[in-house]
Amino acid sequence: MPRPAALTIGILVAACAYAWTPARAAQPFGFDSVAARAKALATKPYQAPPGIPAVLANLDYDQYQQIRFRPEQSLWRQSHTRFQVMLIAPGEYFNHTVKINVVDAAGVHPLGFDKSLFTWPDSKVESSTTGNLGYAGFKLTFPINRPDLQDQFLVFAGASYFRGVARGENFGLSARGIAIDTGLPGGEEFPSFTEFWLVRPSPGARVMQFYALLDGKSLTGAYRFVVFPGKPTRIEVHARLFLRKPIALLGLAPLTSMFFYGANTPRPADQWRPAVHDSQGLLIHSDTGEWLWRPLINPLTLQMDYFEANSPQGFGLLQRTTRFTAYEDDEARYDNRPSAWVEPHADWGKGHVVLVEIPTDSETNDNIVAFWSPDAKTSSGQQFDLDYTLDFGDPGIPDEPMARAVATYVGKLEKPPQGSNAQDAYRLVVEFAGGPLSRIAASRKIEATVTGIDGTRVIDQTIRWVKPTNHWRLSLVAAPAAGKDLALRAFLKSGKETLSETWTYALPAKNRLGGG
Repeated sequence: MPRPAALTIGILVAACAYAWTPARAAQPFGFDSVAARAKALATKPYQAPPGIPAVLANLDYDQYQQIRFRPEQSLWRQSHTRFQVMLIAPGEYFNHTVKINVVDAAGVHPLGFDKSLFTWPDSKVESSTTGNLGYAGFKLTFPINRPDLQDQFLVFAGASYFRGVARGENFGLSARGIAIDTGLPGGEEFPSFTEFWLVRPSPGARVMQFYALLDGKSLTGAYRFVVFPGKPTRIEVHARLFLRKPIALLGLAPLTSMFFYGANTPRPADQWRPAVHDSQGLLIHSDTGEWLWRPLINPLTLQMDYFEANSPQGFGLLQRTTRFTAYEDDEARYDNRPSAWVEPHADWGKGHVVLVEIPTDSETNDNIVAFWSPDAKTSSGQQFDLDYTLDFGDPGIPDEPMARAVATYVGKLEKPPQGSNAQDAYRLVVEFAGGPLSRIAASRKIEATVTGIDGTRVIDQTIRWVKPTNHWRLSLVAAPAAGKDLALRAFLKSGKETLSETWTYALPAKNRLGGG
């Protein structure tokens, strides 16, 4: 059926530019094959994938970690390909399996389950596995750091989640195939990748592709992933979605991360580390050319923010602070976690970048989600295509030309300033650096344009150059309207020239600083 214009989000037109292996060229199997499966599946009632044996499902974290894949058994290891595959055993929160196939010159070959590929914590757990159990997912390896060492750089496991890293990084935030009703009172739906087709690469290949079938209560989907490991690690994503029923909040190109606390939030009483987070903020490059930076928080109650971004040029969750001393964690290495940047292909139409911040009292919970959601209403039987590039890498991957808000600090004043008539007031300090600011002399006049939103009053503001860090420091005192959130926007300029991205901040009326 024809796709509504508002939801036709572009079709990948550059596939012919990639030098695929002869194996793929000789094969009739491809994206259209998966799309036909997804389309047919969407006409049938949803059936949840079968569960795994209780012994595996009831494993605790430590027990599950004792199940280890034997690296010497990696797929394609014997042919000395740059890309190899490690398989993931089901268990703990990986409570259903997926089908994995290999596509090569001879056709499509299912990978049968083989328990000998793993080490097991005990005989009881091992005996609970059967020949047809299946795998929970897979890890791609590539000599991304050293030519003589296969490193894990991309992992697909659990619902539609996948994680990636660039050269020299540790795993952190995740991406997803889709997000449905995230943050809404009725609860979130988690569609799953249920089957994969891995196209066997040639031994010297530096690019790999594979396909995935998505299935859920509200939709099905076919995905093609074209993977370029390196610095950054780049993934070209093409998806075709088929809706079983209308979706209240459709989240496209979603990213999921963790923010426990940081420089702009109080440190929990039992914590000694200066900051604990996988991502520091949300960056949006709007269709108007504006770059908008929103520092993350760990709220007391669920917070959802909608940033108008009609056909955005890009958005992502970034870990901007990469100094070890900002975290002091030599095990988790939050200073070495990747950022992720989504760059749409073609026109995505009218919509919003949605930020969901969920309260957490632990660093083990992913409590941050960001995605793009179209404004157009969805309907049963709807079909549309989605194309974008996803980069995992350092915080410079958006290639932003503006000065950046590199740090945000917030404190609650014990007493509101005299004469302000405010019930609560806050001191906020924002430091800007880079971009045009790096080429401006300290003697040049820099101004800050600060705007209070939804009744927030800016009581005082100053801007000055800080010599030790070569940062420009914006200091604010602001007060929210009674019972309202503190909401601010600010950017730096010199004359008519805009120098920085737009820093935007929202602090709920009830917050961890003692407000409300």
